[in-house]
Amino acid sequence: MMHNRTERKIYVRGLLGEYGDVLLHGYYAAPNGSVSGIALKHSLFAWHEASFYGTELLFHTLEDIEAVVLPSEMVIPYFAAPKLLNHIEWEWEDDAKRLLELAPLLARQIEEKKYHPSFEAHLADKLEWVWDEDSLSSEERASLEAAATDNEFLVKLRAAFSAGVFSTHYGLPTSAGDLRREYPLLFPNKNKLDHAGMSENDWLVFIGWKADNAPFRPAMQLLEPGEQEDDWRIRLVLQDKAEESAIFPARLAATGELLGTWPEGWSSYISQRSGQWLERLLALLPDDRFNGSPRDLFAEPMDDEAAWRFLTTDSQRLLAAGWQVLLPAWWETASRKKPRLRAQVGAGEGGRAGGSLFGLDSLIDFNWRIAIGDVDLSEAEFAELVAKGARLVRFRGQWIQLDPALLAQIRKAMSSVDRRQGLSFQQILQLHLLGGDDGWDAQREENEEEQDIDWEQRIRLEIELNEHLTELIGQLTQQSEQPRLPVPLGLRAELRSYQQEGYAWLSFLRQFGLGACLADDMGLGKTVQLIAYLLHIQESAAGPERPMPSLIVCPTSVLGNWQKEISRFAPSLKVMLHYGSKRLSGEEFTEAARQADIVLTSYATCSLDQETLQEVIWTSISLDEAQNIKNAQTKQSLVVRSLQARHRIALTGTPIENRLSELWSLYDFINPGYLGSSREFQQRFAVAVEKDRDEQSTASLQKLIKPFMLRRKKKDPAIQLDLPDKNEMKTYVHLTAEQGALYEQTVNELMEKMKMLEGIERKGAILAALTRLKQLCDHPLLLTKEAVPEAPSSEEKPLDIDALVGRSSKLERLLAMVKELREEGDRCLIFTQYIGMGNMLRRVLEQELAEPVLYLNGSTPKTTRDRMIEQFQSAVAEPSSSEENRPGVFVLSLKAGGVGLNLTAANHVFHFDRWWNPAVENQATDRAYRMGQTRDVQVHKFIALGTLEEKIDEMLESKQQLSDNVVSSSEGWITELSTEELQDLFTLRRDLVG
Repeated sequence: MMHNRTERKIYVRGLLGEYGDVLLHGYYAAPNGSVSGIALKHSLFAWHEASFYGTELLFHTLEDIEAVVLPSEMVIPYFAAPKLLNHIEWEWEDDAKRLLELAPLLARQIEEKKYHPSFEAHLADKLEWVWDEDSLSSEERASLEAAATDNEFLVKLRAAFSAGVFSTHYGLPTSAGDLRREYPLLFPNKNKLDHAGMSENDWLVFIGWKADNAPFRPAMQLLEPGEQEDDWRIRLVLQDKAEESAIFPARLAATGELLGTWPEGWSSYISQRSGQWLERLLALLPDDRFNGSPRDLFAEPMDDEAAWRFLTTDSQRLLAAGWQVLLPAWWETASRKKPRLRAQVGAGEGGRAGGSLFGLDSLIDFNWRIAIGDVDLSEAEFAELVAKGARLVRFRGQWIQLDPALLAQIRKAMSSVDRRQGLSFQQILQLHLLGGDDGWDAQREENEEEQDIDWEQRIRLEIELNEHLTELIGQLTQQSEQPRLPVPLGLRAELRSYQQEGYAWLSFLRQFGLGACLADDMGLGKTVQLIAYLLHIQESAAGPERPMPSLIVCPTSVLGNWQKEISRFAPSLKVMLHYGSKRLSGEEFTEAARQADIVLTSYATCSLDQETLQEVIWTSISLDEAQNIKNAQTKQSLVVRSLQARHRIALTGTPIENRLSELWSLYDFINPGYLGSSREFQQRFAVAVEKDRDEQSTASLQKLIKPFMLRRKKKDPAIQLDLPDKNEMKTYVHLTAEQGALYEQTVNELMEKMKMLEGIERKGAILAALTRLKQLCDHPLLLTKEAVPEAPSSEEKPLDIDALVGRSSKLERLLAMVKELREEGDRCLIFTQYIGMGNMLRRVLEQELAEPVLYLNGSTPKTTRDRMIEQFQSAVAEPSSSEENRPGVFVLSLKAGGVGLNLTAANHVFHFDRWWNPAVENQATDRAYRMGQTRDVQVHKFIALGTLEEKIDEMLESKQQLSDNVVSSSEGWITELSTEELQDLFTLRRDLVG
């Protein structure tokens, strides 16, 4: 270890650094020279556990001399009790020698916590520790002074001491957190406290480090004017710590001495501290009126402006600097209660059913009321007070604070509403539903672009309803309060109780021109509820003239269903089908429509015939499967929202499929403008709910949408459907070797692209790969672009089923399950997203089952669709008919067949490939699991093991509740994943490949 093994003595020189670390250099007695850094480290720290026996220590070279660096946090502990090798004689020099003398004393100070934060360092926005001089004995103080002979060494020693305190007591995050919680004033912050005139001892008392042993505390008190006075005053008082209600005023003599009457024993403290108090007060409360004299501070009276400044600014500054401040009792209440602006609706405004109110845009007269503190002002009284220009006003025997900033907000909110017109019913409804909290706000609308407005502190507009509006809004928010309606005479159906409530709810909202979203679960009979509503319109029409017709817009696939249902339940209603190449246009259409009660059309036709449909002001417009307008920017959505009607209704079992913007689009149709513009809705709700998961925003949105959405579920106790059970099960299959190889190839290609692509190109590549992987999980033929088998001709030879089925475990499993259920006489629906897969399923099943298999997709003509549905349902309609020509298997495209169809002849439902949203899958399942179903329904969900299907299934399980909470997300979130997260989602687990 040493250059000369016969040498037994090493001289160690130490140099204490600016930050408390020490440079240690060793040398032998001449002529052997310096000890190398490595040799010194191994010798000097052979037993030093804190540095892992010297292995963690670094070197520093200074003028060819290699020194060992001992970090500042180790200096005091090491020199307090150095553990040295006994076979070496050590000689200490320079700062090392002084540290050996002082370190034991300072280590005891650290161990016994006899230290305090440095006031000098705090003023420089730093946190450092110094030893407590008062805790040292006279001998210890003399020893310290003798060793620390120069100020430069003392500064460096304090740095080492401070580092030792940090390391010993506050090195762990939990310990540091405890320190911050216990002494928050110890840490620098942006609102730096003013410590002018404060001694170190006062500061230690102020931050709570030291206890104040005085029996009283000084305080500043503001005295308000009496009944016959106009001026305010401040005075210095002494408050008894034991009995805080005991206050002793102090006056300032010409000599600068504080005079007054207080308990014996206080005077010595007062004489010691009063000079410092006054010095600090002058520094904290600079004012030209004081002329730098403490006497002027208390002698001069204060006007309202000065009193206002003391209440709002100076008192806060004093409190922050550690002073006690005594203010008038009313001020705390007044400052805590922010002024409130209230719109008081007149006694005769608004209306009951049949009254003058019609629509959200109806204007209602009101009067302003302004509450400041406990005082309630009319608009005239408020204007009179504001005109005085004072900030503190005595009114009706009470003091009122008139904060200019808040007054400006009140005046702005008042001026933003045209007093001559009044508030709209929409504004009144929103204000009532949200209780003035985050409701309609004129300031927010006008200052959308301003970033410096503190919306938490803004004046919120409140509403005071009259009796009529209270009753109306109560009926809107509580369906049980709404009037009951008799079933229309022309209805050929027996409505269940919840269906009668739904029809009455639609009719109730119609009276006031308020749109409605009927969002019952699929299968609960939204169709018959709407038909009852339309019959009610016809039977309630007054006068000999026929009212304008109602328009129903629905997907093409259910046009036939609507025709049959209306004919079945309301044969008195005249239906005009506006669809196909021979449909009318222009005046011919308008004249024909006038002769009908209902015009029935599709979304696609609606987009093509916008101008024709806009010529009619419809009695009502109803959208079936209204999720078709969920994307507000599509032409289909824009056209539908542009049509004119006295009442608007949306029917959907899934008001939210993917994101909140879909809910906005629905509501912008039924009640235009109710949820603000798309941008306002995004800023106000979508980000807070979807991204931040903010509970308050979610609750506010639920309150706003509830009056106009009626949503019942099959399993609700009040529904009492007595449906059979629905049993859901997952069928897991392995990929074939071919599928596994193609899967890995697709993932690898995507990962390579991720290294080069950005932005929209990256998102496009991810979505394309996503589709390929999902298709691969079904059958490799969908990806290899081989010809998908079509329906065979009579001459065509049969398929090689074994070869085709052997390439996909899903197809193999499905074929086995369908064969078994058909042998038992059961029927099934099979849903797939891909047309190629649908064609393949039909070919394979027809050949293997030796029976016809139906296949419905988006390109199937309407007449063919209707025939397919009737053919499949004949098993229910004519149970005694022959089995020979009744198909038992119906393959459907998820988009074309997942909504609006009644297929209760099936008691098995297969989801061959998974959709991204559970609500969409449930919608498809409800083609079979709905009213009219008499058997238990078995739902089979196919999942390819080890693939993204399995991982997505786990995510879907956790998302099942999202629609209920108005929160959801679509596959778009996948495009936002990092490359590593994508790889984790997509990577195939090879051990699960067959």
